Amino acid sequence: MLLEGFHAVKHALRFGARVHPLLTTNLSDAVELAESHAPDLVEAFKQATEVDRAEFVKQVGKTHPTGVAGFAARPQLPFDRNAPIVLLDNPRNLGNFGAAIRVAAGLDAGGVISTGDVDPWHPNVLRGSAGLHFALPVARAESLDFAGELIAFDADGDLLTGPIPDDAVLAFGSERHGLSDEVRAKATRIVRLPMRDKVSSYNLTTSVAMGLYHWAIHRAS
Repeated sequence: MLLEGFHAVKHALRFGARVHPLLTTNLSDAVELAESHAPDLVEAFKQATEVDRAEFVKQVGKTHPTGVAGFAARPQLPFDRNAPIVLLDNPRNLGNFGAAIRVAAGLDAGGVISTGDVDPWHPNVLRGSAGLHFALPVARAESLDFAGELIAFDADGDLLTGPIPDDAVLAFGSERHGLSDEVRAKATRIVRLPMRDKVSSYNLTTSVAMGLYHWAIHRAS
């Protein structure tokens, strides 16, 4: 998988990826970035291969402001059923898809799965996650038959209150079309997030963040 930019490479390395080749157009700049933003990875960035701009574009396909890119094999990570799994129901915006994965990784979700025809490992999704696909399992949903509660988020649901079970699956619809009929039918319950009157909706990433934060804060209390 192509890792575009310093932060994507940084996250992949931190979560165990073997990034090879690790390319940079300026080795000293890459090491300086590591020293300021990822001191735990300075030695890894010192091993990067410095190439000229033309060779970087040849291998990566484009330039990048940080002058850093790398390649790593897609990991095979097990889903953690001691933390909620995020189900993205037919996401369409690849950047938002990736950002939702980034949020899920930050809040230590058990994984991210999706329905629909968008590849969850599409380069634009991976770019949106800043390489945090390597921090938790990311895959297509094989079915909607889950062990544990399927909690679907929708503006027409009941207000979300109380704790979320650790083994729950949290479903979020696309920003334009919402939840599919299939997910609605399979849902154990449909809930909504607090939202001010006259505000039509939240961004997908915001909704995922709020849902997982609700789980995390109740779990800790």
